Amino acid sequence: MKKLLFLFAFCLGCAYAGLSQTPNPDYDSTLAQKLGADAYGMKSYVLVVLKTGSFMPADSARRSQLFRGHFANMNQMAAEGKLVLAGPLEANEMSYRGLFILDTTDFETARTWLQNDPTIKEGVFDVELFHWYGSAALSELQKIHQKIEKVQVN
Repeated sequence: MKKLLFLFAFCLGCAYAGLSQTPNPDYDSTLAQKLGADAYGMKSYVLVVLKTGSFMPADSARRSQLFRGHFANMNQMAAEGKLVLAGPLEANEMSYRGLFILDTTDFETARTWLQNDPTIKEGVFDVELFHWYGSAALSELQKIHQKIEKVQVN
């Protein structure tokens, strides 16, 4: 088994080494450093999947209050550079409701940030956390979004 794993790893390494890599003539080292990008323009984040939780208040006023707090927390995290991407998911059999991409690699830090969200704190949403590797340019997305959103959710 060890020989098979070694052979697989060796073949994978050879295949990777055979990929052509050329310098990017548009590379901006200052911007890459500012965004924390690696040589591929990527970095690690925490991906949060929001799932239907065990609590949903019957009172519509309480639900509205919780969701106002949910959006306020997202706006606050985005303003602080913690939340780089968020959005809902269509109804699905997994009870996944939405996702966040947080600008941290540490699950405990992510959990601390998430506890400021009343829908998570109260159990309206449960969360699953994953390490995710994506473009370091995601942190610039909020600046662009602010220029194209016609109405704001408060």
